[in-house]
Amino acid sequence: MNICVYGKKFDPQYAAEVVTLLDNLIGRGARLRVYDRFYRFLTEHTSIRRDLAVFTRDEDLRGSEFVVSIGGDGTLLDCARIVGGLEIPVLGINTGRLGFLSTVGLPESQAAIEAIYAGSYHVDRRSMIQVACNQVDLGERPYALNEVSILNKDRNSMVRIHTHVNGIFMNTYWADGLIVSTPTGSTAYSLSCGGPIVTPDSETFVLTPIAAHNLTVRPVIISDRHTITLRAEGRSPSFLLTMDSGHVQIGPDATIELSLAPFRFHLVSLGGADFFQTIRSKMGWGADKRN
Repeated sequence: MNICVYGKKFDPQYAAEVVTLLDNLIGRGARLRVYDRFYRFLTEHTSIRRDLAVFTRDEDLRGSEFVVSIGGDGTLLDCARIVGGLEIPVLGINTGRLGFLSTVGLPESQAAIEAIYAGSYHVDRRSMIQVACNQVDLGERPYALNEVSILNKDRNSMVRIHTHVNGIFMNTYWADGLIVSTPTGSTAYSLSCGGPIVTPDSETFVLTPIAAHNLTVRPVIISDRHTITLRAEGRSPSFLLTMDSGHVQIGPDATIELSLAPFRFHLVSLGGADFFQTIRSKMGWGADKRN
């Protein structure tokens, strides 16, 4: 089985367990390729074998049957943009804290690999947002798995975000910013700003204002078949356009167009795990706090 391993720097105390995981894959006959920067990080903290193949480019993932993302949810978000339209299934191994997407902890990683080889898993096809901007070249990865947002860099003034849906004027948001999230991102930044939790298969976008000046302006859910156009104005000469963990600076004349990406992110889920189980576990739903 051809497997690529993606990761970034994390707490070195977990590095030895990661190497054990890689050794287990090799022992099963997996043909591994490890992301170059991640491999260099592991060589600094462990006695990882020095003959492992590495990859540096998105194109190097072609022909892989699985990608294993090792880190937190931020690492998996970066991995989603790298995998892009290749639609290779990705298993998230969590070395972070919360882990809404990377739900498999290192202690369960060996069992997860056994499930992969036994075929005891299913793939969640998660929608992504495609981003276009008339002012900035967004490169070869203009996509987001969680959310896209426009943020005001100047905290002393608000930003006005003119919003159209399919060319029809929807609203001008007076706020610190605006988040447009996928269902996957509904449990991330959008949730922290008062947005709703949306099931991953709902085929929607969620528009959530950040600290809106008008308190009657609430989050809105629309179909992801619509195209959203945004334009920001304000006292600041520039604003931030974010795509998950990445960001670029845009000017007041920038027009941002958001639409459904032409592919899906394939997230591996193990048997017995489901969205509501993750919500209950990560958010403590149903727990009796008196005990």
